[in-house]
Amino acid sequence: MGNKQHVIDKIEPGSIAEELELAPGDILLSINGMEIRDVFDYHYLIHDECLTMLVQKSDGEEWELEIEKEYDDDLGIVFANGLMDDYRSCHNRCIFCFIDQMPEGMRESLYFKDDDARLSFLQGNYVTLTNMQEADLDRIIRYKMAPVNISVQTTNPALRCRMLNNRFAGEALKKIDRLYRAGIEMNGQIVLCKGVNDGEELERSIRELTGYLPFMKSVSVVPVGLSKYREGLYPLEPFTKEEAQGVLATVRGWQRRCMESYGTHFIHASDEWYLLAGEELPPEESYDGYLQLENGVGMMRLLLDEFREALAVRVREWKDKKEGKQHVVSLATGYLAAPFLVQLAEECMKAFPSRRILVYPIRNDFFGELITVAGLLTGQDLAAQLTGKELGERLLLSCNLLRSGEEVFLDDMTLSELKTALQVDIDIVKSSGQDLLDAMLG
Repeated sequence: MGNKQHVIDKIEPGSIAEELELAPGDILLSINGMEIRDVFDYHYLIHDECLTMLVQKSDGEEWELEIEKEYDDDLGIVFANGLMDDYRSCHNRCIFCFIDQMPEGMRESLYFKDDDARLSFLQGNYVTLTNMQEADLDRIIRYKMAPVNISVQTTNPALRCRMLNNRFAGEALKKIDRLYRAGIEMNGQIVLCKGVNDGEELERSIRELTGYLPFMKSVSVVPVGLSKYREGLYPLEPFTKEEAQGVLATVRGWQRRCMESYGTHFIHASDEWYLLAGEELPPEESYDGYLQLENGVGMMRLLLDEFREALAVRVREWKDKKEGKQHVVSLATGYLAAPFLVQLAEECMKAFPSRRILVYPIRNDFFGELITVAGLLTGQDLAAQLTGKELGERLLLSCNLLRSGEEVFLDDMTLSELKTALQVDIDIVKSSGQDLLDAMLG
């Protein structure tokens, strides 16, 4: 999966690179006379006001470019290989790893386990630190790369070795100490496994992680995802409603302590816990600026607040306008978020009676009924369960159902194939509440 040549794939419009007449296919050779190993070196070297960049054009000619810019200005170059180096695979065998729970016959890239510290910086991925080389740690500290997102799971070294099936996993926790002493910002994650790292172990982990404040900015607690393909794997069970309520009680207790001592909530439960427990979502101020949105922490609250704000604006704009003919649209989502989206649909229909919005919860037959999040729904499950249903003029689907940048579902069914199967126009909705309201209202 590697590409040692730093080939330019795209030039951002209006960027410095466009002004320099760089083009896709050109190869970056060096910056300020230094060879670039990977994305760490690149991002460090371009953060300067004066650069000398050596580029090989597609015809083989070499250009030496003198650049003057603001310190934080990006060059606007997108490389064919995002890491500018080989991708590093994970050497752990975590008891909760979702890739080990995938069926056979899916596209090869879905079986690749990454645990690359550079992806933490580049894409926000969470890494265990067990595969982080000392040279990478030195460069993170030297270059002040932040934040580093860490899959902690537990601060108990012996338990961490068992959970990751890696005898070095406990020792790797010491790398957090080095990052802390160097003042590098971090975020943590705990994938909670019933009967393994919950209860007293969760209390211990939270307590010890607060010792890394203020540089550990936040820690999330997310429930383990369990597919139906677990034959031969560690026996894990799903959390019950009552157990989810217990997890939330633990999180809230530590949030109160952290607010009193540090002025931050610090520890956060992902949205699944609130939906599973049947409890109200916390207010916006509980999320400390939504530091872990991509980890499912606060997504629902942000969507709800954005949706209601946008709805209030739209109602004011349409106050003196007459309602037209009735419009019917449908929306499909996972079982977990369905009641929440039904609530939003009802609020929209109350404000705009000419709109009729049908919400369909989709059972995950592909991965198993224990997988209830929308992001793991497949095209074939959507097709099977929506065939014959009233779908209205358009079907609304969240953008997180599709492979990034493409119109392909996890099972390789294309958006076009789903449209043909259901005989309905499909709108892909972005993640904001404004986008959802616009889609509902057309």
